[in-house]
Amino acid sequence: MADTIAQHKNEKRKKQVKRIWFVFWVMAVVTAIEVLLGIYRPESLTIHKLWNMSLLNWIFVGLTVVKAYYITWAFMHMEDEHTGFRRTITWTITFYVCYIMFVFLVEGDYLYEVMHNDIMIWDF
Repeated sequence: MADTIAQHKNEKRKKQVKRIWFVFWVMAVVTAIEVLLGIYRPESLTIHKLWNMSLLNWIFVGLTVVKAYYITWAFMHMEDEHTGFRRTITWTITFYVCYIMFVFLVEGDYLYEVMHNDIMIWDF
C-alpha cells in the first residue's frame, strides 16, 4: 500500500514538473518572438499603421495580452476553476491590459508627434 501511495505521488510530481516546463517553454517562445521583433524591427511592420500605431506595436500589444492571459491561466490555476469565475478573472485582466497598453501607446504617440513636429512651442 505504501508503494502505491508513493507511486501515485511520484506520478503527480512528474505531471507537475512536465507542466512547469511546458509553461516555461511557451513563455520563452513568446518572449523570444518579442525580443527578436524588438531587435530587428522589420521595416514592413513599422511603416504601415493601423489606428495611428505601427503594426509592430500592435503585435507587441497582442503578444503582451497573450502572455498576461497565459500567466493568469497557468500560475493562478484558472483551468481548475468554474467557468464563470475563470472568465471573470481572465477577461477582466485581459481587457485591462489591452486598455492600459492602448492608452500608453496612443498618448505616447501624441507626445512624440507634438515634440517632433513642432505642433506646439514648449517654453519651459
